[in-house]
Amino acid sequence: MELYTQLASILSADQVTANPTVLEQHSRDESYHSPHRPDVVVFPQNAEEVSRVLAFAHAHRLPVVPFGLGTSLEGHVIPYQGGISIDMQRMNQILEVRPADFLVKVQPGVTRSQLNKELKKYGLFFSVDPGADATLGGMAATNASGTTAVRYGVMRDQVRALTVVLADGRIIRTGGLAAKSSAGYHLTGLFVGSEGTLGVFTELTLRVHGIPESVIAARVAFPTVKQAVDSAVAILSASIPVARMELVDGGSMMQLNRHSGTSYPEQPTLFMEFHGNEAGLLHDIRFAEELAADQGCLGFVHEIDSKERTRLWEARHNLAYAFGHGHPGKRMMTTDVCVPISQLADAVEHARLQIDRSGLAGGVLGHIGDGNFHALLMIDPDRREDLQRAEAVNAAIVRHALDRGGTCTGEHGVGVGKAKYLRQEHGEAVDVMAQVKRAIDPHGILNPGKIFPSLK
Repeated sequence: MELYTQLASILSADQVTANPTVLEQHSRDESYHSPHRPDVVVFPQNAEEVSRVLAFAHAHRLPVVPFGLGTSLEGHVIPYQGGISIDMQRMNQILEVRPADFLVKVQPGVTRSQLNKELKKYGLFFSVDPGADATLGGMAATNASGTTAVRYGVMRDQVRALTVVLADGRIIRTGGLAAKSSAGYHLTGLFVGSEGTLGVFTELTLRVHGIPESVIAARVAFPTVKQAVDSAVAILSASIPVARMELVDGGSMMQLNRHSGTSYPEQPTLFMEFHGNEAGLLHDIRFAEELAADQGCLGFVHEIDSKERTRLWEARHNLAYAFGHGHPGKRMMTTDVCVPISQLADAVEHARLQIDRSGLAGGVLGHIGDGNFHALLMIDPDRREDLQRAEAVNAAIVRHALDRGGTCTGEHGVGVGKAKYLRQEHGEAVDVMAQVKRAIDPHGILNPGKIFPSLK
């Protein structure tokens, strides 16, 4: 109660709560990791208020965990040491659209769909599509990626500048409006992907893109995963303008059909989308179909109609929910890794084998264009045996990826779930990361226990 009173004096009474229901909402994300309640939740409305909260927390050595919508998948927003959950939902304004510069300034609580609805008026769109309608602040914090990364890049490629509140309450600005700079360290790139451990974002300047003249989607089934991957490599090598390139394994296609009422072939399948001008894309589609046929595709179906394209991508995006609804009473454990594309077919087949051997229900899907894939596992979190099996599958998939020059996470981030693999991937470079963390947050109040679980 004393903490509530002190924070209410810093902000206002309606911006601070210790309501048990609200605390419970901020105790978890969409992962399988155990929840833990914060002591209090605050709702700042501008950078100055965030600064006052952090200065107070710094002085009293109180943990602070930024919270967007809670769509993270590795326990990033779970406040395991209690303290203050700082909810950014009231900082949800689109501050400025600069069409001639292909830039937009937003507050961190703006969601991806909210931004794209506004940008459509200008013939623009924001490219990063992680599936969930996450906040842009959260997407920057985890360096989110998604289906369009093969063409437009990941979140780090889109963030031009940031306003960040540091652990002691200082407000700094990184980057600017210029397309490039050689002035000093690239602090923007450092903060993107830092998962709330280095500062709290209060404003983001983001790169946006022109809406393409024409869009064509395609669905292509193959007898084997290797043939699907080889076809994807051939299409990429031909410089065909692919904007999305997704791989879904046969077992996952079966689950998708059950959930979405579709009747797609239950074989390894590529979902693709091509952006460009109409005449050029029709030629590119024919070329892509020829390349897929060379790899024994079982059918190449393309859609120009916007409703049919939306239906196809909704089915792909809803795959995680298809597994969830198909296994009532269970929770989903999801892991992601990224490998060189040359290693992708072997890595996907290895992941599928590990799932089948575990006896757990699950599937494999991935952003095949950049070598990133996910394994979904359905578990009963109250059954120790399920957790042990899932962790063993996760460990085997990560070890396989690292042994082939990959990474333990391509887009979900480290959080608590992948922290144990960080040194295996980066070696002594982890110590340098920890030194940066200590320099910026000497008391360790920002999202403690994440990325560096043993850091004091």
